[in-house]
Amino acid sequence: MTRSTVEATAADRGERYDRFLAARLPALSRARIQALIDDGHVTVAARAIKASGRVQGTEQLIVEVPDAVPAAPQAEALPLSVLYEDKDVLVVDKAAGMVVHPGAGHHDGTLVNALLHHVTDLKGVGGELRPGIVHRLDKDTSGAMVVAKHERALVSLQKAFASREVEKVYLAIVAGAPPDDGTFRTLHGRHPVHRMRFTGRLKTGKVAVTHFRVKERLVGAALVQVTLETGRTHQIRMHFAEAGFPLLADELYGTRASAKLEAAPRLALHAHRLVFAHPRTGKPVAAVSPLPADLVRAVKALRGR
Repeated sequence: MTRSTVEATAADRGERYDRFLAARLPALSRARIQALIDDGHVTVAARAIKASGRVQGTEQLIVEVPDAVPAAPQAEALPLSVLYEDKDVLVVDKAAGMVVHPGAGHHDGTLVNALLHHVTDLKGVGGELRPGIVHRLDKDTSGAMVVAKHERALVSLQKAFASREVEKVYLAIVAGAPPDDGTFRTLHGRHPVHRMRFTGRLKTGKVAVTHFRVKERLVGAALVQVTLETGRTHQIRMHFAEAGFPLLADELYGTRASAKLEAAPRLALHAHRLVFAHPRTGKPVAAVSPLPADLVRAVKALRGR
């Protein structure tokens, strides 16, 4: 267990305890601090506090962080391709069909299970010896994903993603003939009827911005390079589908016309390139995942039609 002492001054009076501590203990996320408070590990004058409590301005806060315990998911010796790794982070090349995190219907065989076997120097995230999942890819999306080995790296990378400081480039095969290049700039939110889908055809919602350019025109389709300015759920799939160019083999957003292009064996979307500032050194880390073999075969098949 580690123990930290945080002094509050008159200038801090009135600030919520969880927000106050998150600003002064950057190695811990606000959610982690809230959990520590809820478990009684943060005290003032030997008394537990509430996350929503307010700083009085002259108190001394004692924060105790228990040692990390083994994570609930079990380590599994699953195939795992690593594009980059050091003592703080790693970038994996996630295979299509692999779920990122255990959940309903997917208790094993996930990326987290594979990481628990592969990574031998985890420092712990959220009080457990588990990898920090910074962002996610859909089950059928392949490609580059960055993972944190400890909480400080996780917090830093989450902030970088939230502030749009990470370069995210995808490759996709879309149906039809999109313009040579362009930008989709729409709102983004849950579809009012089809609750599994998202839509940009809303009056209110978060902004979603997708840039693209055609890399190769195919028969009835195109290979496009996509750069994300924002990172909303299903953003690429939603934008191209609502523009009339759905991704091949997209069972959720596809159309009858796109379903006829049977070249793609699964969702034709691949996270091709990630560039981010290293959470410790600040130096850029660039990881590139080539288009996988199944989508290479799909492109070749669509050239010959």
